[in-house]
Amino acid sequence: MTRTGVNGRAPVRCQWCGRELGNGHGGVGRPRMYCAQSCRQRAYEHRSALQRGGLPTDAVVLSAAERDDLADRLFQVRCAAEDVATALAEKASVSEMHLLVGELIAAARAAERIRRS
Repeated sequence: MTRTGVNGRAPVRCQWCGRELGNGHGGVGRPRMYCAQSCRQRAYEHRSALQRGGLPTDAVVLSAAERDDLADRLFQVRCAAEDVATALAEKASVSEMHLLVGELIAAARAAERIRRS
């Protein structure tokens, strides 16, 4: 489900962190792209680093620690999915399946974030 903002449109989000921007645009000037000066600065640094490195503009650069953290979270999703498959094969109870599916959903939500907040 997606929430809608003003005029039934999807809410505007910060181009760096994804946080929802308020209704701060009064119709004069360009619409806001970032929620804070720090996000604007991080986006500028990211663009500059991409230009220096010759990377495509849609590249996502992660530190080794961020990459490892993301790999760990993806591993947790796989393990949770395997637990659900095993429980199905063993004809687990409905309450146990609800618990395992809840854990799978929580792991998937954690994994979908590239960077931890």
